[in-house]
Amino acid sequence: MKTKQLREKKIEDMSKILEETTARLQELRFKDASGQVKNVREMKELKKTVARIKTLQRQQELGKNVDKK
Repeated sequence: MKTKQLREKKIEDMSKILEETTARLQELRFKDASGQVKNVREMKELKKTVARIKTLQRQQELGKNVDKK
């Protein structure tokens, strides 16, 4: 998910997306360990999405509304 799309979400929605994303990432990690993953790129994208969400949540905590392009 792109940062611009995440900025439009509510805090509760972002938290829900974060939970779902981390759960999916955990599933893929287990499958990767057993050699069942075909699309490793998905893991990379999920990690980036988690980082984006956590960054936006922290910015909101600090009261920053920075909208960089």
